[in-house]
Amino acid sequence: MKKILVTGGAGFLGSHLCERLLKEGNEVICLDNYFTGSKQNIVEFLDNPYFELVRHDVTEPYYAEVDEIYNLACPASPVHYQYNPIKTIKTSVMGAINMLGLAKRVKARILQASTSEVYGDPAVHPQPESYWGNVNPIGLRSCYDEGKRCAETLFMDYHNQNGVDIKIVRIFNTYGPKMNPEDGRVVSNFIVQALKGEDITIFGDGNQTRSFQYVDDLIEGFCRMMASEPGFTGPVNLGNSGEFTMLELAENVLDLVGSKSKLKFMPLPQDDPKQRKPDTSLAYEKLNGWESKVKLRDGLEQTIAYFDGVLRTS
Repeated sequence: MKKILVTGGAGFLGSHLCERLLKEGNEVICLDNYFTGSKQNIVEFLDNPYFELVRHDVTEPYYAEVDEIYNLACPASPVHYQYNPIKTIKTSVMGAINMLGLAKRVKARILQASTSEVYGDPAVHPQPESYWGNVNPIGLRSCYDEGKRCAETLFMDYHNQNGVDIKIVRIFNTYGPKMNPEDGRVVSNFIVQALKGEDITIFGDGNQTRSFQYVDDLIEGFCRMMASEPGFTGPVNLGNSGEFTMLELAENVLDLVGSKSKLKFMPLPQDDPKQRKPDTSLAYEKLNGWESKVKLRDGLEQTIAYFDGVLRTS
C-alpha cells in the first residue's frame, strides 16, 4: 500500500484518479479548495477508511508523509481560469513550488499534470514534446498557458538541482463523466446545449480541430507515467491521436442525443488554437504501448448519459 497525495482530487480528473488509486489498494489523500472541484465527485469514497479529504489551497504549504504526489490542482477551462487570472497563475506556480518542496522533503515521486496549452497556437502539427510552442505571454489565456509552462520549468529545476523524482505529462483535450456542466469546455458545452434543446455554440467557422480522449485513457496514462523507469522525466503527451473538427464533434453529439438543436456561429476567442493534435509516439514507446483506445462515440455516449442524469436531478 502506497500513501498518495492528489491535489485537485475533487475535480474532474482528480476524482477519477482517486477512484483508480483506491481500487489498486492505496491510501489516498485528496486535497481540494473546491474552486472547480466538487464534493459530489468524491462523496462515494468518504466511507473508505483509506481515503482522506482535506480542504486546502495549494498556494499554501501542505505537509504529509507520502510516497507519491499527483499535482492536478488548477482550473483548466477558459471560463474558470480567466475568472481570476492572478489566482490561476499563483495556483500553477506557487502550487508547484509547494508540492515540489514537499516531494523534496519526504523523497516522494511527483507527477505534474501539465497541458497541451504549453504549445499555444501551434505552428507545428501534430505537436511533439520537442516543440517549444507558440504562446502569447500577455493574452487572455496566458495566465494558464504560461503558468503551466513555468510549472514545468520549476519541476525540471527541482529535478536538476535537488534530485527530486519528477514526471511531467501534457494533457490534451479530455472528456467524460464528472465534468462540470458549466466549465465552458467544448464537449460539455455541446452536450448540455443539445440535451436542453438550445443552439449549439460554435466559435469561428467550426473547422478548427481538437483531439478528444476519454478520461479512462488519460488516467491509465497517469498511472503508467508514475510507474515508469527512474530518470525518465518526460514531458510526455497524453491525448488522442485522432483529430476532429468542431463541426464533426457537434454532429456526433446531436446524433447521439437525438437533438434538433441548430448550430450558432460566434467569433473565435483571442488566441484560440486552430489545430491541436498530439504526437503520442513517445508515450507509446516509454509507457508500455500506451495509446488512447476509447472511440469518440463510445466515450460521448457515457458522457451524455452522465450529463443527462445531472440535468434531470438539478
